[in-house]
Amino acid sequence: MKVRVNRQELAEALGVVGSVAATRTPKDILKCVLLRAAADHLELEGTDLEISIRFIVSQVEVNKKGVVLVSAEKLSAIVRESNDELLDIETDANHCHVRGAGSHFQIYIRDAKEFPAGASMSGDPDWEIKANVLRHLAERTIFAAARENTRYAINGVLWERKDKQLVMVATDGRRLAKAVGKISGGKDGGPSEVIVPSKAMVLFQRLFTEQDEKIGVKLTESQIVLRSNRATVSVALVEGHFPNYHDVIPKETNKTAQLKVGETLSGIRRAALLTNEESRGVRFAFADAELTLSSRAPQEGEASVKLAVAYKGEALEIGFNPNFLTDVLKVIHDDEVNFELKDANRPGVIKCGDDYLYVVMPVNLS
Repeated sequence: MKVRVNRQELAEALGVVGSVAATRTPKDILKCVLLRAAADHLELEGTDLEISIRFIVSQVEVNKKGVVLVSAEKLSAIVRESNDELLDIETDANHCHVRGAGSHFQIYIRDAKEFPAGASMSGDPDWEIKANVLRHLAERTIFAAARENTRYAINGVLWERKDKQLVMVATDGRRLAKAVGKISGGKDGGPSEVIVPSKAMVLFQRLFTEQDEKIGVKLTESQIVLRSNRATVSVALVEGHFPNYHDVIPKETNKTAQLKVGETLSGIRRAALLTNEESRGVRFAFADAELTLSSRAPQEGEASVKLAVAYKGEALEIGFNPNFLTDVLKVIHDDEVNFELKDANRPGVIKCGDDYLYVVMPVNLS
């Protein structure tokens, strides 16, 4: 193999593919990245056996086609630290040579035949989704997914296809986020519900950055494959059954507060300054046109923040973990949201239009 490649584009590709390559594994082959030089592009592959990715580098001059398998960490470091605009990559029987204007690196290569098969999509996708919609849905749900391994089925995000809509849901048992976006095309068949690992959701946000680019999606019982113009990603799905999230969403509320997102986010952050591990909660006192946020940390102090809100209903005092509310307010880009409530021991619901809601359980502040 012999190619001349744009260093910046190669560094971007290695950053994405290298994030998939396993770092802590007894299988050294999984710590590598596969480079395949075709007629007019360079293709990079990485996998940890749960997520596999193929990424295309187009700013390349291919003088000799070929395949090479090298350490993802070492190649990434060389390309990242180089200050050349172009790099020459050439292989012989034992080494991969990386040359810049005044530098030359030799990396030992591995047998490319040992590398696991990469991501691929056979046939047409089941349906398509715009990249900006996919990132938007991921951003609004992934933070609510569980992180403890003991509850494996909720350590990911539920994808639920309904006609021309994709519903994403995430929960950790104390809060739940649900977002809805449009999809296009498609055909019948295949599973309508799958659970996608959180690690893959983070990768999708980083990978699919073109606003209106359409991402093809194909589902099987054990795998999801996404394909764009530059990348193909296959992901092993989370096993198990996702909880019936419909039962978690309150059916009745009798109090509503219209919150200004920026002001409320700032107020909660300030009130949370005087909380600690023993008193990890902020009191929300709704009355007339005012919301009072207060907190108290034993032997440290107290805080009180008042905000003007549009509130309908009887006065109510209720406690929430401040992190659970700042997390959701950070991903809402509208100016205002509705916060629907019922009692001090019942969950609250934040709604933003018809395509997003967030359920959060209260905490006991007594």
